[in-house]
Amino acid sequence: MASWGFFLKTYTAKNERLKSCADVLVFSNLLMIGINVIAMNGSPLVGLILSMLCLVVGIVFIFLLPKEAENEEISKTKIKASGEIKSSLILLCLFVFIITINSGLMYQVINPTFEHLTGLVSWYWAVPYIAALIIMRNLPARVKRSVILYVGMAMIMAAFIGYMLLGRKTVDYLIVDTLMLGACGIFDLFWWSILGEMLDYSDNPSLTLGLGLSANVFGVLCGSVLGIAITKTGLPSAEVAVIALSVVCITLVMLPPLNRQLVLLLKSHIYLAAYESLSHSQQTDLVRKIKTIDTLTAREQEVLKLILSGKSNREIANALFISENTVKTHLRNIFFKYDVNSRAGLISTLLKNQT
Repeated sequence: MASWGFFLKTYTAKNERLKSCADVLVFSNLLMIGINVIAMNGSPLVGLILSMLCLVVGIVFIFLLPKEAENEEISKTKIKASGEIKSSLILLCLFVFIITINSGLMYQVINPTFEHLTGLVSWYWAVPYIAALIIMRNLPARVKRSVILYVGMAMIMAAFIGYMLLGRKTVDYLIVDTLMLGACGIFDLFWWSILGEMLDYSDNPSLTLGLGLSANVFGVLCGSVLGIAITKTGLPSAEVAVIALSVVCITLVMLPPLNRQLVLLLKSHIYLAAYESLSHSQQTDLVRKIKTIDTLTAREQEVLKLILSGKSNREIANALFISENTVKTHLRNIFFKYDVNSRAGLISTLLKNQT
């Protein structure tokens, strides 16, 4: 976690971290498929040896990371962990924990029912996951990726409903696995890339990534324990689907407040806003689309553009050569004219009008 966080923070540009996360997840899963095919269709011992060999190679690459760049980065950037990142990270970890409970259910309840399809299951299980990652990685910036999160939730719901209604043949497995693992790819890339962006707001990359991964593993563990209990009690597939859908409903409730928290913290994140990547004319058109109670003055328009670029009150004051108290006065006027109470509300209003 420490080495991966160090690489993302030091060597990957903010607008490229989503692609870096996608690349790592894609190639690691391709490697996992190869080892899994060998272990399930050939020798489990060989599969274990290959897994251990991967760990050894990973350790070697960790030692190859340049320490000088790390020291330079630490001395050059001192970032304080604010209450804002803590609350956002806690909410994100809670979201990850709850959504991955369904992954644990899948491993212990769905997969065993298709164990008679060993040859297919040994390699196809991660194919939809990889496909989802590749699609998400290469989507144009104008596409609203936040909407795709709801698509992912719908896919999870459809997977468990399909498990309840379909049989246990090859085509049934392909449908259920494609829906479930495709959704997992969407959500994994979402929270991995969010954690990557959070590194700029934390001076401890290993802690930030470690908490996210711990939430993921703990969610899968709890889902697995729940799945084992379901298997032992012999619950019908309909009741399993109800449990899974209940988990999805909880995450649906959590997603809007999570989005609001992250909008403030990660204004430039590709999932939440693309304002800074727009041209000047596009930014102007976007601001004009937002209805106001009264017309903004020229100065208020300047302040608004700096707000939407993520500037603080002090940075706005320095840029416009005015005092912070004057900036606060302009802010109050802007909030009143847009009928909002905070920067979060203002940014949210912008995102609703984003095309």
